[in-house]
Amino acid sequence: MYLDNQYAFLRRILIKKPFINDFPFNLPAVKHLESLEFHPNVSFLVGENGTGKSTILEALAICLGLNSEGGSINFNFATKKTHSNLYEYIKLQKGPHRPQTAYFLRAETLYNLASNIEDLDSGGGLGLPVLDSYGSRSLHQMSHGESILALINNRFAGHGLYILDEPETALSPARQLSLLARIHDLVKEGSQFVIATHSPILITYPRSQIYSLTEAGYEKVSYDKTEHFQISRDFLTQPERFLKYLLADS
Repeated sequence: MYLDNQYAFLRRILIKKPFINDFPFNLPAVKHLESLEFHPNVSFLVGENGTGKSTILEALAICLGLNSEGGSINFNFATKKTHSNLYEYIKLQKGPHRPQTAYFLRAETLYNLASNIEDLDSGGGLGLPVLDSYGSRSLHQMSHGESILALINNRFAGHGLYILDEPETALSPARQLSLLARIHDLVKEGSQFVIATHSPILITYPRSQIYSLTEAGYEKVSYDKTEHFQISRDFLTQPERFLKYLLADS
């Protein structure tokens, strides 16, 4: 059961920015953003480092009641409060139905999330151990890439809303394909994703909309028109040409 535009959990965000030019409002992704409409299945944000993709996702997650360092609405840890105040200027337009679950996966703070899961279980509560929802094995006992897939494979379920910030960071190309297949399974089960990524593999997912973020603003693009895909394709096709230029003696 794919979601359609009428029943998407999250339809768009609106931003009313103050008349200042400091962080985060001087970031290209924020400076030129007034509204952004989300695809009912998967929305990708792509762009160069520093454009503000992660800042947008962080603010979106906070507006949804999710923890700024990752997790569901039940997580409330903060290693260091570094999130911006952008969420204060965002208005969400939601669909008529609510997701059964929601989660913010932030690859750079996954270690902190894994530690918090173990801290919660060490408290000896009356309910089932939190770790049971993540495959019953400590995320600290896995590689970074393994822990990301373990979280998505075990904790994510159908009819969910998932915000993913660069989930491919620690994944090999083969594991990125596994992630792509898992996203598709969850989409078929009525889930919606918003993903910031640099992966030329993930953005090939067909039931999606890609937004390319540049200094000039936002642009809807197909995956083969993104810089991520074109540079990866051209380099893998003719690596010698690139290396001759990149490694030339000055």
